[in-house]
Amino acid sequence: MPEAKTSAFRVQQTRGLRGTLTMPGDKSIAHRAAMLAPFGQGSSQIRNWLPAGDTEATLAAMQAMGAQVERHDARSLSIHGAPLQAPQQPLNLKNAGTGIRLLAGLLAGQPFASTLDGSAQLRRRPMRRITEPLRRMGARIDAQQGRCPLHIQPAALQGIDYAMPIASGQVKSALLLAGLFAESPTTVSQPGPARDHSERMLRAQGAAIHISENGKRITIEPGASLQPLDISIPGDLSSAAFPLVAALLTPESALTLRGVNLNPTRSGLLDVLAQMGADIDIQAQAEQAGEPVGDITLRSSQLRGCEVGGDTVVRMIDEFPVLMVAATQAIGTTTVRDAHELRVKETDRIAVMASELRKLGAAVEEREDGFRVTGPQRLRGAVVHGHDDHRIAMSLTVAGLIAQGETVVQDAACAGDSYPGFAQALIRCGAELSIEPPQ
Repeated sequence: MPEAKTSAFRVQQTRGLRGTLTMPGDKSIAHRAAMLAPFGQGSSQIRNWLPAGDTEATLAAMQAMGAQVERHDARSLSIHGAPLQAPQQPLNLKNAGTGIRLLAGLLAGQPFASTLDGSAQLRRRPMRRITEPLRRMGARIDAQQGRCPLHIQPAALQGIDYAMPIASGQVKSALLLAGLFAESPTTVSQPGPARDHSERMLRAQGAAIHISENGKRITIEPGASLQPLDISIPGDLSSAAFPLVAALLTPESALTLRGVNLNPTRSGLLDVLAQMGADIDIQAQAEQAGEPVGDITLRSSQLRGCEVGGDTVVRMIDEFPVLMVAATQAIGTTTVRDAHELRVKETDRIAVMASELRKLGAAVEEREDGFRVTGPQRLRGAVVHGHDDHRIAMSLTVAGLIAQGETVVQDAACAGDSYPGFAQALIRCGAELSIEPPQ
């Protein structure tokens, strides 16, 4: 396993975050491009590739199975279509939850055995949500008490009609990818909105995929010859959330984030912040890689508390740690419910964020499926810990920008799992922040 990440961020209270940032490529789309491009009948061109820890782990796994990757620079690469081959050793997905779950679906129908493994953190994350429906398709997957490593044997897959109990882009994608190699059509029904990047990419590659008028039933037919990709990956809204909230909370700030993916299955945070009174302007909407893209300009704002629950939760599941920080500065009470999924992310993000914010003097009420925060609250600098969870580390960095005194975010290098250059980007915009090298 990789060595512990020991870099720290030293953060001071900051005024006036200003400038323009171009967001790194969308992590969810990068994962899918790395997996699907090798199946294209030709050479795929991928621009604005995200060279982050999670996506590089997925790309390395595909290379270990014979995917031919040609790098042009850090953010541009070609992937040449070629049949996958049996890996010579277990595939190490490190911390990539999306990578391992989607690959489980992709590999369930391959004519060779494989093992999917990862970090100690990844080994704690639940896998039954994908292994159980994949087994219903005939997949032969052996898991360790519902967790990885996942040992996958060749199997003849049959299409199923599966109703997801909870909307999940990862579960849906795993089944659709397995459905590419099944002997009959596979249908997935979702109770509410879930990320639809897989459907968009599969459709662009010519897969036989059918989506009901209300978007809740997706059917994929096997046997289609996939076309190569030619895409420029749009900027990641989940990464944009951190400078976005930082600019809203720090006084005298005006920040523009360029080229951000505005896919409606991902934009719940923007809706919630607008409800809270944020000064946000979205411009220059276009389409990029089949996804709606725009520029977001935001200014310092006095937020108001609100309630978040229902379908909105799925549309912003990765942004709740930084929303908790925003809630500490909002006037009134912010209540989040229906977000039990936060308990089984890279960490228990409800418990970890509440515990770390308390070190900064915040009062946070944990609930089984969410949290409750009444503000505004005065935060005081302290030593906090990223817990090897990129979104925790970045959220605590944002908290440090509004806390009195110095905040030290230990184990902050994990920010690079999704947002390489995160600290440097904030520094360019005026953040009082320094980076401690690994010890």
